[in-house]
Amino acid sequence: MKKIEAIVKPFKLDEVKEALQEVGLQGITVTEAKGFGRQKGHTELYRGAEYVVDFLPKVKVEVVCPDDLAEKAIEAIRVAAQTGRIGDGKIFVYSIEQAIRIRTGEFGDDAL
Repeated sequence: MKKIEAIVKPFKLDEVKEALQEVGLQGITVTEAKGFGRQKGHTELYRGAEYVVDFLPKVKVEVVCPDDLAEKAIEAIRVAAQTGRIGDGKIFVYSIEQAIRIRTGEFGDDAL
């Protein structure tokens, strides 16, 4: 099993969700996040005063899937989240040792 964690722009969330559903993934976890990468934030003007926005709003999407679906899921996220501009985000992939569904006690891929 693989855990795929993607940090994407908030307005791309619906497209990412739909792309993952098309691949066959049912469950995702979404968390609001703030951060910066190479773009290092930006400056904005508010009521005549300039200020620096260090942490930009992002969304973290987490999915756990069987190994055979991982590459399709990664590609679906990459294509759906891409704008071609700086700050599109990152995708991280982890190996998952075990998953257990609390309600039924199912293990492994059955728990997903």
